Amino acid sequence: MNILGLTLPPLALDLAGGLCVLVSLYYLWGKASTYWHWSNASLLPYFLLFLAGGQWMLAGLQVTYLLFGIHGLYLWHLEARRARGEIRFNEAGWYGVTWAASLLIFAYTVVLTDFADVWNGVQFAAVTLALVANFATTRRWAWAWPVWVVVNAVQAVYFWHTGYWVLFGLQFILAAMSLYGWKQWRQDEAREVAFA
Repeated sequence: MNILGLTLPPLALDLAGGLCVLVSLYYLWGKASTYWHWSNASLLPYFLLFLAGGQWMLAGLQVTYLLFGIHGLYLWHLEARRARGEIRFNEAGWYGVTWAASLLIFAYTVVLTDFADVWNGVQFAAVTLALVANFATTRRWAWAWPVWVVVNAVQAVYFWHTGYWVLFGLQFILAAMSLYGWKQWRQDEAREVAFA
């Protein structure tokens, strides 16, 4: 891909995005807001990679991830202030706006996609599941992690087909990290119930 006269090979974009995702999950295990910064940093290389490959739904997913990323970062800030008794806020309104924008972007990318190609159906399944998992992540719900594992499985098949080898290999690492994250978050939920 050529950007401002600089040629970026797909492998470089693939590696840059993958590194950011790995670092982001480390922070997500501990529910640290730094997760959102690293997750958002992965979006540009992946957006460019998918745009260059004509994978419209996956490129559009990066835009929705950015919306969720900004939304999630600010929402976690609001939730921390609420936990300290400093403020109250309208959760339903905050979630509704982000979902509406994400679904509009998703609908737009679906319209651009040719479903005569069966691989676009696989892409559709991965993107749909990823939207659900990302929403649960913003809410810090433990069931987000097994959904991410399913996303990784579907994406591994797709990335094998497209020849994005770093992304293909990354899906197995992310699935293992997600299983660990699921265990951690379930333990957190059990502690919260015990203290309630």
